[in-house]
Amino acid sequence: MPFTVVTLKKSPPALRGDLTKWMQEIAPGVYVGNFNTKIRERLWQRIQETVDDGEATISYACRNEIGYDFVTHKTERQVIDWEGIPLVLIPKHENDTKPLRYGFSKAAKFHKARRFAARTEPVSHERSPATYIVLDIETDGLQPTENEIIEIGVLKQCGQTQEEYQSLITYDKMLPKNISELTGISNEMLQSEGRPLKEVLLEAQKIIGDHPIVGYNIGFDIGFLNTFLRRHALPHISNRVYDLKKYVKREQPLLNNYKLQTVVDAYHIQAKVEHRALADCQVMNALAHKVKGFLEKVNENT
Repeated sequence: MPFTVVTLKKSPPALRGDLTKWMQEIAPGVYVGNFNTKIRERLWQRIQETVDDGEATISYACRNEIGYDFVTHKTERQVIDWEGIPLVLIPKHENDTKPLRYGFSKAAKFHKARRFAARTEPVSHERSPATYIVLDIETDGLQPTENEIIEIGVLKQCGQTQEEYQSLITYDKMLPKNISELTGISNEMLQSEGRPLKEVLLEAQKIIGDHPIVGYNIGFDIGFLNTFLRRHALPHISNRVYDLKKYVKREQPLLNNYKLQTVVDAYHIQAKVEHRALADCQVMNALAHKVKGFLEKVNENT
């Protein structure tokens, strides 16, 4: 739940006591707490109704340019919107003698420059581990006990060189229309280019070996593969696994969603997620080089 901060000035003791039921007072007149949007709005309404002649400000997490927003009540300082960024307007008094300077401080400009430089930096500062595997599969549904694998893709990164593997799988049913539209894979392609699943699994396992496996929501892929490996009496995958999605959520906590295409765009990777196994492996490999500290983490355990 979003983190919220409330500050009070000249407020009635009753209000301060009331707030401690919901928040923790970490300094005189400063309260922090975690609760959902509905509770926050009701609490703010209650503060406005009971603050009397006092002043109040509430700050909370928000999906805007700076990651938070704030509202003031009965204070001289006003919140204004500047191209989606909330700023504080400080009124000028008659006895003010210093000229008003517009724009950002030098510290703010320096911080902003570093942020945008990091977003657009085309060269990764991460070092590639000796060898790791990027894995992706395409299926005709979401349940390994009911659905089938229709494509397997493997990308093996070894230093600066890559080995790629991809194969469609023999399919004896009618492929759902939504899967064909999503992947571009047709029944005709599976009939003409598909190969027996056991044969493809053996080839993929040979490439994967005991190397660490990287993927996006990789638990889905491993779960499907291990289900079918057991059906064919083949050893299941027990390699060390690294889920890019988990690391992206830590680094980008305010994305609208965590679909792979959304994440790829957020990291300024010029690629389209095609929902084809090998092509998506290539996209995920590019993402692995962008997520701060990810390859170093993989490297530690290689």
